[in-house]
Amino acid sequence: MAVYTHLGAEELARLIGEYDVGELVSAKGIAEGVSNSNWLVETTGNGRSGTRFILTLYERRIDYADLPYFLDLLDHLAAKGCPVPRTMHDRGGASYRMVEGKAAALIEFLPGVSPTRPTPAQARSVGAVLANLHLAAQDFPRTRANAMDFAASAAILRACGAERLATIDAGLPAMLAEADAAAALDLSTLPQSQTHTDLFPDNVLMRGDKVTGLIDFYFACTGPMLLDLAVTHAAWCFDAANAYRADCGAALIEGYQSVRRLEPGERALFPAIAKGACLRFVASRAEDWLDTPEDALVTRKDPMQFTARWRFYHEHGASLLAG
Repeated sequence: MAVYTHLGAEELARLIGEYDVGELVSAKGIAEGVSNSNWLVETTGNGRSGTRFILTLYERRIDYADLPYFLDLLDHLAAKGCPVPRTMHDRGGASYRMVEGKAAALIEFLPGVSPTRPTPAQARSVGAVLANLHLAAQDFPRTRANAMDFAASAAILRACGAERLATIDAGLPAMLAEADAAAALDLSTLPQSQTHTDLFPDNVLMRGDKVTGLIDFYFACTGPMLLDLAVTHAAWCFDAANAYRADCGAALIEGYQSVRRLEPGERALFPAIAKGACLRFVASRAEDWLDTPEDALVTRKDPMQFTARWRFYHEHGASLLAG
């Protein structure tokens, strides 16, 4: 989350007035993330909804034709009891509106905090919730292709170019060939559902060991459930120095399989899928590192973090689901 477009108090009040959520009390820009402009909004409420919401203005990496998929998926999952925020519809029933030529949506605010160093118990809970999400989403009527699949990651790195990648780290251009290898994988036979594909700890809200919210579904797509698990594993199971945390890794997979058992073909492909998942974040972070304006209210993320995790899966991934 971030703020690229600045809306004045009067414009924010007019926009909130299009929803039956009471009058605007406050709106605070949120600095984290790299793709959209976001505000934490507080209103007077209407007695039927809460008084706190997230207002998102969609800036980058999103096709507005995909918004019904994203927003309807939230409503579908919420109706099935998954801990996701509902979309607030305006007085005309629309799930998003246009502001200064950009789409804007108002999303329910959920309580909880994102863990900074997840415990094994928290990782297990997230694994179970992710599996439940996959099962709940299998009858969702919409589909969406993965715009950040392995082929897209390879294309992003090629577009960055070896010379520019080397300005970030001398070892980064070596990932070009690895991304091409990941792009050649055939994932079409793996079990499919709707997937989050970006379930980092900062996209999970918790109270203690209980998951209270999964947020930021704007990379969600139809695809292999294993890929979603691999992304989550890579995001949750390493410390700040990129050392693998075996206790969290085992707990996450155990939690997932307590709800949905992985098939033999999924288990066999896990190392390759996990490496491909890492390369997706190497690519997107490298692109952001090179292209994000210096004056944007954004904290750039280091792509080399996921080259280290790629290396772990390359060397040890085959043992993670053995047995």
